Amino acid sequence: MGLIKNTAKIMPLLSFILGGVGVFAYSPFDYWGIAYLSAFGLIFATTYHHKKIAYWSVLLWSMGYFCSGINWVSVSMMQFGGVPEIVSYLAVGLLSFYLSLYNLLFCWIVQHFKFTNPFILASIFTFTEFLRGTIFTGFPWLQFGYTQIDSPFFGIAPVLGVEGLTFFVIVISGYFLQLFYKFAKSSQNMTACWREFCLPTVMMIIAVSLQNINWVKEDASHSTKVSLVQPNIDQKLKWNFAYFEQHIQTYQRLIMPLLAESNVIILPESAFPAMEQNISPLLENLQQAAIANNNAFIIGTLNAEQENVYNSAIVLDSQQPYSHNNAARYNKYHLVPFGEYVPFGNLLDWLRDVFILPVNLSQGAFIQKPLVAGNDSFNMAICYEVIFGHQMQQNQKANNADYLLTISNDAWFGNSIGPWQHLQMARMRALELGKPMVRATNTGITVFVDHLGQITQQAPQFEATTLTRNIYKTQGSTPFILWGNWLIYGLSVVLLVFGMVRRKR
Repeated sequence: MGLIKNTAKIMPLLSFILGGVGVFAYSPFDYWGIAYLSAFGLIFATTYHHKKIAYWSVLLWSMGYFCSGINWVSVSMMQFGGVPEIVSYLAVGLLSFYLSLYNLLFCWIVQHFKFTNPFILASIFTFTEFLRGTIFTGFPWLQFGYTQIDSPFFGIAPVLGVEGLTFFVIVISGYFLQLFYKFAKSSQNMTACWREFCLPTVMMIIAVSLQNINWVKEDASHSTKVSLVQPNIDQKLKWNFAYFEQHIQTYQRLIMPLLAESNVIILPESAFPAMEQNISPLLENLQQAAIANNNAFIIGTLNAEQENVYNSAIVLDSQQPYSHNNAARYNKYHLVPFGEYVPFGNLLDWLRDVFILPVNLSQGAFIQKPLVAGNDSFNMAICYEVIFGHQMQQNQKANNADYLLTISNDAWFGNSIGPWQHLQMARMRALELGKPMVRATNTGITVFVDHLGQITQQAPQFEATTLTRNIYKTQGSTPFILWGNWLIYGLSVVLLVFGMVRRKR
């Protein structure tokens, strides 16, 4: 026990280090096993016997975890917002501190009720992560579950989603901590650790076995040929009108070879640097090309309707002539705080000048019809909102689209880890819902993803190019489509109630 008591002096520093290394569990590093080490550090700090040290350690763990994991936020502020470097890093620190508050709440609950059971800890953490992903529209970035998409335990996702995988990581890490406590006591031997060893072992065996359940299967008789266009337009030049014709020529050069071979051609988020109403002739020409070649375009646009401006995607095909008012359209629902709108209305409106945000974008509906191109329907998510699994699950449940589609412009974050983390989260949506996903971006990372969340084709980042591939519909449905997060939330509530009742006894 002396080993544990002697950790008091190094606990804050140890927590900061174990939080900081957590970033290596995520893409592009993908050392998924590090997630358990990092989560071990969080639980060790949270359950530490000295309350004051526990709070400081959790705060430092969280600052290390989030500052290293979301440092890419500073890239867009410095390169495109003209924000001084020190201010951009301060903003990362402030955001990290805000996100740390949810882990401090986790620590407070655990310390107040003196919970130590790994299942109870995972249930509380599920609750605080729900709050992090919901309050102020939510920022559910760096959830432990995403790190497990390439692990042997990925089979949990089609049943319980990324939240279920996060639950799993916390439980296993909690038992690792209990084993650590057991071995730290010199009087303990292996026979005294059977429960702490057997329970997580059984859980891992069950988790690995879930990958053998084929909830959905590929339907080889129904396919469509899709092309993704990656124009690689420099973000600093994109909205410079002097380069408008050059941008159009880039698209023309990339699209022309695709017209004769593709059923659906997909362009990235806000593909053309102008309001949709101002490029109607261009869109009409693209539709004429689609009619002549019997295919369809899906294009990201900026759409103004009366006093509202939306981040949109439209379909151009042979079904009806293009009209701004009648086009098949999706309007983005989850907007990026301080990127697409400034929250809290007039209170923080002055920040629009800091972030060079000319207008607050408006929000589309939560449930929207899928975009239909030819005989294929696409469950749509634009950029940031693909990280909100509940939204895509609810739309898939309501509409049963054939494929998932996300368009993005990650040029804002340069050659940082941000675009790779973003892709990892998009892949999770395909695994949860058992549907192939196509992802078209400006500078990368443009990919095709299969129904198991695995990348089947990828374009080089920062290169003007296209990808073309036959994608296949799937038959069947995952439990996550039907139940969403309610299964893991329900399990967490039951475990919490059980823990409270047992504690009173």
